[in-house]
Amino acid sequence: MQEKTEKPTVAVLLPCYNEEVTIGKVVQDFQAALPGADIYVYDNNSTDHTAQIARDAGAIVRKEPRQGKGHVIRAMFEEIDADVYVMADGDDTYPADAAPAMVQKVLEGYDMVIGDRLSSTYFKENKRPFHNFGNRLVRGCINRLFGANVRDIMTGYRAFS
Repeated sequence: MQEKTEKPTVAVLLPCYNEEVTIGKVVQDFQAALPGADIYVYDNNSTDHTAQIARDAGAIVRKEPRQGKGHVIRAMFEEIDADVYVMADGDDTYPADAAPAMVQKVLEGYDMVIGDRLSSTYFKENKRPFHNFGNRLVRGCINRLFGANVRDIMTGYRAFS
């Protein structure tokens, strides 16, 4: 096996739809947490100023005209080449300061690292009881079936190889 001497490339992927209120902060937070990473904001037909605010904050902004997060994620993985991908949302749901540890786990050999938004105040802020019940039910089933200890299976915060 050949030893890799170059610094691994990291791409932060932020699918967005009308996130003008938070996207500037999210881009800045990931720039601070992962200096040297390329921050990509994929604007999915926003009707606000998401794209311009992201560009002004230093992100690489791309448009995805096909509506829906699935189309955006497919486009991101088709168009961007990196050693490690970190995906989060543009609504400031996920703490960027967790990203370096997630990237490190991928560099250690994990194919995917799942972020956790539930350990903080998520259940207190989210007042949808059936949503919370469903999240707990699915998480419990997956953990039992696979002998895992996943805390937030529905999260959009992930790092990939």
